[in-house]
Amino acid sequence: MSDRVKTILSWYEGENPGVKGNLYRLLMQGRLGGTGKLVILPVDQGYEHGPARSFAKNPAAYDPHYLYQLAIDAGLSGYAAPLGPLEQGADTFAGQVPTILKLNSANSLHSGIGDQAVTGSVKDALRLGCVGVGFTIYPGSEANYGMMEEFRELSAEAKANGLVSVLWSYPRGGNVTKEGETALDIVAYAAHMAALLGATIIKVKPPKAGVDLKAAQSSYENVPMDSLKDRIAHVMQCCFNGKRLVVFSGGEAKSTDGLLGEIREIRDGGGSGSIVGRNSFQRPRAEALDLLGKIIEIYKQGA
Repeated sequence: MSDRVKTILSWYEGENPGVKGNLYRLLMQGRLGGTGKLVILPVDQGYEHGPARSFAKNPAAYDPHYLYQLAIDAGLSGYAAPLGPLEQGADTFAGQVPTILKLNSANSLHSGIGDQAVTGSVKDALRLGCVGVGFTIYPGSEANYGMMEEFRELSAEAKANGLVSVLWSYPRGGNVTKEGETALDIVAYAAHMAALLGATIIKVKPPKAGVDLKAAQSSYENVPMDSLKDRIAHVMQCCFNGKRLVVFSGGEAKSTDGLLGEIREIRDGGGSGSIVGRNSFQRPRAEALDLLGKIIEIYKQGA
């Protein structure tokens, strides 16, 4: 165990040996093993956006085996997906890459309040040999309290069985404007709530400059936010002064230079890593491996 990983595990004082053991597996896996940084492949976009919008750009990605193999060959820290895709490759790829079962999902055919259906269970995660479970909450939405309560119950069950909990915290609705969903104060607030809920690993979007919540305007007068590096540093500060692992989403497909520039800022701001989906699996395999390799090297440089 590296000194860095030993330090990170020490932050999780209330967790049992099973949770710490599975967190260790993630932190010691792949090309970033031992650095304290994580790069995870998430593929839940089939639910969120539909199959063609997710995979038509690179038809090989319709096959869950392709996605498992991409995470393995790229030397990533882990692979996160809903029940069906994980089941489809669970035997073939058993033990080759840490997996995270995404327990809830939404779909773009729904037009009501922001919410997600629970589509998997802790028992499923244990059966499939996962290191943890993933869950999404929408702070601000009309369903946000119910989602938080669902996460509390599922996270408690997961941890009792030695599994890590990963919380996607994506604010929307309520007092949050559409443009403000990625404002610095809103992203930091969402990350802080995830930490308060006891998430082992927190996932948020890279924040943009600006303050969306009127009540927070004066509090941010002296918070640096001109650079993404500064904004990432503030989000980390809001997660127990950096004592929680926070990974940042890659978001919508963007240019290679644009994504790598963003990754450097996340690294320099002290972020724990990235969870990169569409920006990787929508590219041809060789391009995806090259991109993921460059992302890993950026995080290595700052480790």
